[in-house]
Amino acid sequence: MGEESTSKPDDNATNNYESPVILNVYDLTPANQYTVWFGFGIFHSGIEVHGMEYGYGAHDFPISGVFEVEPKSCPGFIYRCSVPLGRIKMPPSEFQAFLENVASEYHGDTYHLISKNCNHFTDDIAQRLTGKGIPGWINRLARAEEDGSGSMSSTTLHEPTESDDGDQDKHLLSPPVGSREVAFIREVQR
Repeated sequence: MGEESTSKPDDNATNNYESPVILNVYDLTPANQYTVWFGFGIFHSGIEVHGMEYGYGAHDFPISGVFEVEPKSCPGFIYRCSVPLGRIKMPPSEFQAFLENVASEYHGDTYHLISKNCNHFTDDIAQRLTGKGIPGWINRLARAEEDGSGSMSSTTLHEPTESDDGDQDKHLLSPPVGSREVAFIREVQR
């Protein structure tokens, strides 16, 4: 007697590659516990896919500022919550190639607190993977500054001055030398 298989090999392989896309949100400051109730806060975010979390941070070099960490454990930040954004069907190797390609657009020396920060990165990745962006409250401060309203900045962050601009990105990603907590993603050379 011949054995009949009820499942198709392609279906099983595709299902093994399915992964949720999760936004992990962190407080940059303990003061968020109080200010978030008034509609503002300062947040860091990372995208979790295939069991690892990916974020973007500043450093002084013209190479990738995209890094990976264990989910919900980004060093230097206080984990707040996770937001499910959807699901993808993409093999881990294909996702890694996608991420290496995107990393060439997010160099550590191009990080800017207002115009190109970690939340812009996660919004971009979420859009590319799921067609949906991150919730608006996560990057509200940067949007207020970009719009020129700046109304929240006086209570949450001082206005950048010319002398501050060069240092604005230095505090966000400075892992200890030799740290294994943060691994930078290699970028595809263009």
